[in-house]
Amino acid sequence: MSTKQDIQNLEDIKTLVDNFYGKVREDDVLRDIFNNKIQDRWPEHLAKMYAFWQTILLGDHTYFGAPFVPHANLPVNKEHFDQWMELFIETVDELFEGAVADEAKWRAGKMAEMFQIKLAHIRQTGSKNIL
Repeated sequence: MSTKQDIQNLEDIKTLVDNFYGKVREDDVLRDIFNNKIQDRWPEHLAKMYAFWQTILLGDHTYFGAPFVPHANLPVNKEHFDQWMELFIETVDELFEGAVADEAKWRAGKMAEMFQIKLAHIRQTGSKNIL
């Protein structure tokens, strides 16, 4: 019998985001990319991620922005996205279970897929029109 609950509120979003990015900051594949880009602005980044996931998963419209744009020039490839997804799914599964938790994993996968398609287009064509 599991004692995990579903993602229900902003505190759950914060728990997910804080645990996930705690792993990212220590991960051999991802830490340098994130730490070099974000530097000492982690509190601001985390606040933005709380708002993003609160909007996506809870329907509270607190995020306003274009999530792809900050990632467009990062030195990332499929290996990075695969590792990001692995850590995200691992974190969700450690903390939560239910329909919203499943939605979080599905949405993260779709976002990673879309980002990779957009990055490939930019790299192949040099076009920034996809932003």
